Amino acid sequence: MTPYGNIVFFIIIGILLLPTIILGLREKSAKGYNIFVSIIVLALIFGNSLNGTISLILFTVFQLLLIIAYQKYRLQKNSGTVFIVAVLMSILPLVLVKVLPILGLHHLFGFLGVSYITFKSVQMILETRDGLIKDKISVVELAYFLLFFPTVSSGPIDRWRRFYKDMHTVPSNQDYQKLLLSGINYIFVGFLYKFILAYLIYNYTLIYLPNHTYNYLTPFQGQIAYMYMYSFYLFFDFAGYSAFAVGVSRIMGIQTPINFNRPFSSRNIKDFWNRWHMSLSFWFRDYVYMRFVLWMTKKKWIKNKFIISYIGFFLLFFLMGIWHGLEWHFVVYGLYHALLIISFDKFERWNKKRKLWPKNKWTHAIGVFITFNAVCFGFYIFSGKLF
Repeated sequence: MTPYGNIVFFIIIGILLLPTIILGLREKSAKGYNIFVSIIVLALIFGNSLNGTISLILFTVFQLLLIIAYQKYRLQKNSGTVFIVAVLMSILPLVLVKVLPILGLHHLFGFLGVSYITFKSVQMILETRDGLIKDKISVVELAYFLLFFPTVSSGPIDRWRRFYKDMHTVPSNQDYQKLLLSGINYIFVGFLYKFILAYLIYNYTLIYLPNHTYNYLTPFQGQIAYMYMYSFYLFFDFAGYSAFAVGVSRIMGIQTPINFNRPFSSRNIKDFWNRWHMSLSFWFRDYVYMRFVLWMTKKKWIKNKFIISYIGFFLLFFLMGIWHGLEWHFVVYGLYHALLIISFDKFERWNKKRKLWPKNKWTHAIGVFITFNAVCFGFYIFSGKLF
């Protein structure tokens, strides 16, 4: 069963979460029951494939053992080599999933959600290394965090400390009512985005573009129309899914972070990446870009802080590109955004000195227009149609 794929899934979730809602309104902890529900729903999602089920179990056990072993080690020692080995071991299954199909080889961990579970696992190791996670972690609670069913397949990516706090917080009746109403609202927004707007865009425009325009558009106009329609489809489809995940999470008492915040109204490319797929972009920012910049600054191999930052941007967006896949259009998509954000940073520093681009409603509107079109062209690259 595909998560949020049809009305049957929502009916099953609605029935299973009725006790959760009752417990929440009565100010009782629903943690134990929610863990039980997660097991049931995961069985429904992965149960139709024996290989997928075995892969999920083996992968989860591997990550749990790795995290717990590193946490125990970190209480005694703090070797950089051991830390690097732990991170590499954590991401190895994901690397194999991406690389082996290109080589024509089979892999073990090719199940739905392998990327997002890996992001959570690597995060646990990184924050344990930093001393942010010190207390002993329950294996059951850690598994619940990694396999939290509303977000297991495509995020949003939560953080352990935030998730742990929600998991152990029993909201008052009034607070849970707010969570419940907020969750229902997000679910309705998800239906609007994914099952109405994304459906209409795909079935009434996108399937005819860029080539089947029946002489209403020239080939060039067909490509332009495809670029914009694909961008809107991508947003509404993924934002709809994310809204479902956030909504179901809130009904379960977990305030999973939102993934989208009106990204097409961004005034510049930096602002866009603070609004688009936020949990992923913040994850890469915190755990790739910031660590790379701090490491390079500490080593003093490059003295110019801007060059370090720009190399960090190329690394960040290159990794984000190949995470989607190893095809050329994903790589180019990542590098394209690195160039955009570096170009904007240079412009921003240049304008601070010369003050030729004032901040007002007109420049804001122009900035939104430029950013929107630059982003849509990036999605055109991402779609593979350019190549």
